[in-house]
This record gives sequence, structure tokens and C-alpha cells, in this order.
Amino acid sequence: MPPSNPTLNPSALTPPAILSTARLRLVPLGPAHLDDTLAVLANRDFMRLTGTHATFTRDQVAAFLHRIGSAADRADWAILHATGGAYVGEAVLNQLDADNLSMNYRITLQASGDVNRGYGTEVTRAVLAYAFDVIGLHRVSLGVYAFNRRARRVYEKCGFIHEGTERHALWWDGAWIDQHRMAILHSDPRS
Repeated sequence: MPPSNPTLNPSALTPPAILSTARLRLVPLGPAHLDDTLAVLANRDFMRLTGTHATFTRDQVAAFLHRIGSAADRADWAILHATGGAYVGEAVLNQLDADNLSMNYRITLQASGDVNRGYGTEVTRAVLAYAFDVIGLHRVSLGVYAFNRRARRVYEKCGFIHEGTERHALWWDGAWIDQHRMAILHSDPRS
């Protein structure tokens, strides 16, 4: 059973460690991933799944990628294939609430060919292990839009619990979309 009162290790955020799974490597996201990040931001499906209405210039994205490596309140990883190093997407722990030992989680897979292969589950399990066992978090939460059933199944499989629904949280393509709030605690079972 995990300790009931984890101790925060903020140094694990700057930069986050490289994580490895059976098929993937998670490396700190940074300037080397500029073109891949821009490709994700040009993907309409990514924009819909994340509810992103904004557009970003190359300079804005480059400045962001340069800045996040030293951010003390977040951990950003590029997800790469373990063999060959091809970019798969990104995983992020952000919105650190140090007083309450909590952060927000999100993951994005870039290409449709990387969907339905178990990568989301693999990455989420690795990030949760890092969040709880290395950073020392008590809680990791997220929001998932109602139309993203595939992501919700991944989160549930990894131990996230549905905590509530934000009704009409997103206006997209002429319709209001609900957002489901989910979280997992350090003491919750993880699969």
C-alpha cells in the first residue's frame, strides 16, 4: 500500500526523466520537436479532441518549447517509438498545485496510425507511475470531452474515476459539448 502522505519532489519536473515502456520512449519535449509539434497543431482532429480554438505561429511554438524545459510547474514529454525514434505525440503533467500535491494530465497521439495500438494506455501508465512514485503527487486529474470515448476508456483502464461532468464546456462545430472530469489518487488501484 502506498504511503498516505507523499512528499513532493519538484526537482523531478525540471526536466522530467526519460521514461521507457515496452514500445515507446518518453523524452523531455523541447525545441528539437518543433516540426512535430507544429504538425500536431495543424491536425484538425487534434484540435477538436483537445478543444483548441487558438492558432499558433511557428515563433510562438518555438518560444514555448524553449521555455518548458525549465518550467518548475509542469513535465512535458515527446512520445517516440523505441525503435527508430519516430514521433508519436506528447504527454503532459501540468497545472502543479504543490499545496495539494496534484497536477493535470493530458496526452496527444499525432497520427491516426498510432491510435488503437495501446500506446495511450502504455504512456498513461508510465506517466502515472512517475507522477506518484517519483514526483510524489497525491492526485492526477484530467478533462475529456464527451465525444472522445476512446480516450475515456483508456483513462478508466488506467484507474481514473469519473468525478463529474461540466455541461456545455466546449462549443465546437455548432454544438455544445460536455467535458467529463476524471481523477486518480495515489492510493487508488492502478492497472
